[in-house]
Amino acid sequence: MIGGKKKCIGLIFGGNSNEHEVSISSAKTVFQAFKSGINKERFTVKAFYINKYGDWLDSDSSEKILIDESKNNNTTKKQIFSQEKINFLDGIEFHNIDVWFPLLHGFNGEDGSIHGLIRFTKKPLVGCGIIGSALGMDKILMKTIFSNLKLPQVNYLVFQNEDLNDKKVKNTIINEILNKLNFPIFVKPSNSGSSLGISKVINESEILQALEKARGIDPRILVEEGLEVREIECGIIGNSKLLTSEIGEVKYESDWYDYDSKYNSNNKIIIPAEIDSKMTKEIKDIAIKSCRALNIFGFARVDFFLEKSSNKIFLNEINTIPGFTKNSMFPMLWKASGLKIEQLVAKLVDISLDL
Repeated sequence: MIGGKKKCIGLIFGGNSNEHEVSISSAKTVFQAFKSGINKERFTVKAFYINKYGDWLDSDSSEKILIDESKNNNTTKKQIFSQEKINFLDGIEFHNIDVWFPLLHGFNGEDGSIHGLIRFTKKPLVGCGIIGSALGMDKILMKTIFSNLKLPQVNYLVFQNEDLNDKKVKNTIINEILNKLNFPIFVKPSNSGSSLGISKVINESEILQALEKARGIDPRILVEEGLEVREIECGIIGNSKLLTSEIGEVKYESDWYDYDSKYNSNNKIIIPAEIDSKMTKEIKDIAIKSCRALNIFGFARVDFFLEKSSNKIFLNEINTIPGFTKNSMFPMLWKASGLKIEQLVAKLVDISLDL
């Protein structure tokens, strides 16, 4: 903090993605963290809400959403959505922002879009840049890079911009899946988050429906071989030096770790995960190597599969703007590593300023 001046944090949330509500929940947590304890002496916060139509709201209206007076919640939202469209450059006062903190999950946020827009303000941001964000969001490109580095992954196939209405194309895809992968399989859109658009498929008859579901989000589709696994996660923060959190495990009640499971308070979170020191080191090493490969820095969550039968580790994916909700693993991992949420958000700002 230079000369005792408080840093103004520009908190961007919402967005016209399929993870709109998750983004609001994350922003509420971060907003309160900046308003708590010693952070009140270091920071001020200006909120910037983007509605589901992509319109930016002024800071006062945005902050009302984060305060969340539940009895007025529905009325407030109706009033907000009926406003005239606000142009970002003309209607939003962003010149006094010192550091941007984008919490836009999914499209137009986690994919690097917001990072490109923020660059024009010439102000630093919390998180990684355009390239790392785009690669981290795109499952196909991410896995291609991981494959070239021979990082351990489950078997997978890629189908890009295929015409599923063409019977010949459709049959070719299904036959390739049947010949090269074992059931169960997971069919995923290349660009999405929070497991939206993903299907678990256990037999041939379910493949086409799963492909169509994924294609409804992204014409580029990833199909992965499913294994009996434990879900293992590791947090990353830092710039030139990346630091790893404790390793965590999520145990869920559903058949697989889908959207509902990820935001279900009944999940059992185990931190540190019940694994030996050798495996812990292996996971942390792969986490750092994978982030470096995609130019991911600032903060991220790296997800792994641990196969139950073989105890083999497989790298799953990297989330460059992981959730900050009350049920999100990322803040839990860092709390277990010695950084409470108030300390974590301040640390992330310091990292963005290279302090």
